[in-house]
Amino acid sequence: MTRILVVDDDLAIREMVAMTLEKSGYRVERTDGFAAARAAIREQRPDLIVSDIYMPGGTGLDLLEEVRALPDPPPMILMTAKGSIETAASAMKDGVFDYLAKPFDLDLMLERVRAALASRMATLPAEEEGPESLIVGSHPAIVEVYKATSRVAPLRVPVLILGETGTGKELVARALHRYGSNPQGPFVPVHCGAIPDTLIESELFGHKKGAFTDAQRDRRGALVQGNGGTVFLDEIGDISPMFQVKLLRFLEDGVVLPLGAEKPEPVSVRIVAATHRDLKTMVAEGRFREDLFYRLAGYEIKLPPLRERLSDLSTLVAHFQKRFQAELGLADTGRPSQEVLSLLAAHPWPGNIRELGHVIRRALIEAGSLEDGHAIQKLLGTAAFPEGPTGGSMLALNGFAEPFLPLDDMERLYILSVLAHTGGNKTEAARILGIERKTLARKLRRTEGSDVEDPEGGES
Repeated sequence: MTRILVVDDDLAIREMVAMTLEKSGYRVERTDGFAAARAAIREQRPDLIVSDIYMPGGTGLDLLEEVRALPDPPPMILMTAKGSIETAASAMKDGVFDYLAKPFDLDLMLERVRAALASRMATLPAEEEGPESLIVGSHPAIVEVYKATSRVAPLRVPVLILGETGTGKELVARALHRYGSNPQGPFVPVHCGAIPDTLIESELFGHKKGAFTDAQRDRRGALVQGNGGTVFLDEIGDISPMFQVKLLRFLEDGVVLPLGAEKPEPVSVRIVAATHRDLKTMVAEGRFREDLFYRLAGYEIKLPPLRERLSDLSTLVAHFQKRFQAELGLADTGRPSQEVLSLLAAHPWPGNIRELGHVIRRALIEAGSLEDGHAIQKLLGTAAFPEGPTGGSMLALNGFAEPFLPLDDMERLYILSVLAHTGGNKTEAARILGIERKTLARKLRRTEGSDVEDPEGGES
């Protein structure tokens, strides 16, 4: 009988996964941490390991490192509620079979278990621990971004990153470079939307002295500067039709002809492009060349807006708080107040992650901490939550300032506020709301636009 080792210090998650596997006919052994897992692997080699990443005594990545040193190592599936692009990239480079975000669909977990058992995956050498995380969060949509980035990074194909303004498209581009085939090479960002049409050709291709009136000296363009590395073309949807033709020609032949030059120069560079625009619609309307679109979109990565991954809000707030306290030389003031988290959860975030970072930084500068709800209200430009009879902020049904909200929006606001209060713990949020966890999961799918089901009883 196939033997699977399940490793997790969270009893509820461990039992949920183990019982699901046992019902599917697998023999399951349970351990509650790194040391116990090591002992179990030494005693009897499992056919598959399903492990949490963050555990007492060592991480799932540490366990993966030990397992891959064994002859004919068993495949591993890692689970986490604290995902990052660094852990995903490190895990996939080290040979992990898959990387699942808690909470996850149990049918998906079983599917990946069957696939892992059917394919004894070869493993790769370990790498040193990476620098501070570029992107943080564990919402299933952002974990898919981690996995897609890790999958395509080593491949020499152009990548098109799609997402609203402020969702972190440049961070994904930098991650593609960091985990690409030549991370020591240059990374050259170019904001196409900020450069006038008359200058963008010079910006990318360079020019020779005297090529035009203000060309006082030779200038190397971004494509030559990025030779051997990555050029990131941000807001590619804003370039003019004339320049689209010139960029397409470069993508086809890989040579650069600076303005005023007679001899072209071959360049080896990876192109990563990004836009908040719908390029397919622009192609259909004749505003963007179809052949250029397919050249740029060798692989597509779509970033979710913040409003669709609000379960990551507390993690993102903690990330920015730690970062800006270090930058500004401020003392650690502890976790944000419940009022602040509720206010942040209720905000629509049109500027996405960039706007959140701006608000956290301003709040730390002006108030010194994330405890003052009034300071956050001022920064967000929102009305205060009314005070209850005993003082303090609460969401009273008869206390919201006008304009009044539709009932569906009111429910969404309250659910997200409770979820922020519990730090994303859906079991606790369901208890406070007085509803079944399944009901909460269904409401969240409607709120966040997610089709990922939530396993019963698990922690987020």
